[in-house]
Amino acid sequence: MATFFKSSRVWVIDFTWRGAPRRWVKAYPDKTDVALEVSAELKRLYANAVRVHAVRLATDEEETQFIRGTLPHNSYCPTGRGA
Repeated sequence: MATFFKSSRVWVIDFTWRGAPRRWVKAYPDKTDVALEVSAELKRLYANAVRVHAVRLATDEEETQFIRGTLPHNSYCPTGRGA
């Protein structure tokens, strides 16, 4: 594994953008105030059209999917086109 990942934790961020539910799964370095970091990042990206609902540590299954790159993709995202 990469050195960065060894010193980080995987987090799940649930939020709504213009009323539509969204989810991010991202790794952040240990000792990071993830809730503050996520709020600032979402505000930069979406201004007032976003609302954060939950920031939590990923489950073991979610973390494994994150590492393998097998997380479900958002069908509205151009990088997550469905089959």
